[in-house]
Amino acid sequence: MVERYSAGARFYDVLSGELFVYRSGRIAGIAALGLSRGDIVLDLGCGTGLNFPLLLDAVGHTGLVIGIDRSPSMLRVAAARVARRGWANVRFIEADLMTVDVASIASIAAAERGRPMVDAAFASYSLSVVDDRVPVWLRIRQSLRPGGRVGIVDMALPTGAAAVFAPLARLACAAGGADLSAAPWRELERTGTELAHTVHRGGHIHAVTGTLA
Repeated sequence: MVERYSAGARFYDVLSGELFVYRSGRIAGIAALGLSRGDIVLDLGCGTGLNFPLLLDAVGHTGLVIGIDRSPSMLRVAAARVARRGWANVRFIEADLMTVDVASIASIAAAERGRPMVDAAFASYSLSVVDDRVPVWLRIRQSLRPGGRVGIVDMALPTGAAAVFAPLARLACAAGGADLSAAPWRELERTGTELAHTVHRGGHIHAVTGTLA
């Protein structure tokens, strides 16, 4: 899987359908996350950094975004994006979401903002490609302050009139290794409070946010 994303990292933004399909989920999910100025937020599976403009606009220059991704090629593209835009409050961890060291997250948060726990965690189109989400949820809970917010944006098969596009959705998601039946937001809906769930692009995109005690 790392090799699959590494090979196409330079062209990911162009070929991913971001502008016409998937950006709507990012916008909805980050807006519903309710971030505040000064917040520390994890971008889980940050890829090339497509969430960064929206996240940084929400947390401001006093906030901090910590991007985690296991693909060094994707992180290089993300770092170049950060450099071009002159963002000083983005940090990176190269690691698998299932095995990332929580202490490394705490160390960055403490060094940069004087507190070891983060205020929010956001995952867009990344949890549906994870083989085992149980350890990912464990790490989210260990990193998140009590009352922190979680946002998940991910995919399912289109429904209703949009079901005609299901073969295209299957093809696109198979290329990226995503499981369209995963519904990775279910754990958040099971354990979270103050939930919001919106559906976009004919049921293909789900944006779910909630608070963890």
